[in-house]
Amino acid sequence: MKKIPVVSFVGYSGSGKTTFLEKLIPELKARNIKVGIIKHHGHDIEIDTPGKDTWRHSRAGADAVAISTAKKVAVFRRVEAEMDLDHLARAMGDMDIVLTEGYKRGNKPKIEINRSAHTRSLITDPRELIAIVSDTNWEVGVPVFGLEDFSGVADFLWSRCGRDYT
Repeated sequence: MKKIPVVSFVGYSGSGKTTFLEKLIPELKARNIKVGIIKHHGHDIEIDTPGKDTWRHSRAGADAVAISTAKKVAVFRRVEAEMDLDHLARAMGDMDIVLTEGYKRGNKPKIEINRSAHTRSLITDPRELIAIVSDTNWEVGVPVFGLEDFSGVADFLWSRCGRDYT
């Protein structure tokens, strides 16, 4: 089984991680790259729709609930501890790359989103970074991309994590 490359997009809250990923995904898709996304959240949240059948089944005590349509499937499963990223990436199926939003304390390569209007420091130790997306020219030994350079980041990711990733 191939190892799926996982890259974490990190940054302070409000730095624009979600917005950047929303615009990066189409760039990767235009290159025929299968993209998975894992959003990390530090707190327990309700991910199902309260009152709907699957939510009611879960509330009744089911350990796992799946909902399936002709075009999508979702599985909600209770876990004792947070799953590791490699396990989650494999569970996503045949992806070429998995990007995460968050996991700033994780052990995966990181690209930090940084806006000078928001902060003047990095959230990540530069030794953990493979790139920075910013309106500041950071000089920490990794490539720095502009806040709107979605194509450049897509090219960078694919050159670093492409089909030959092992």
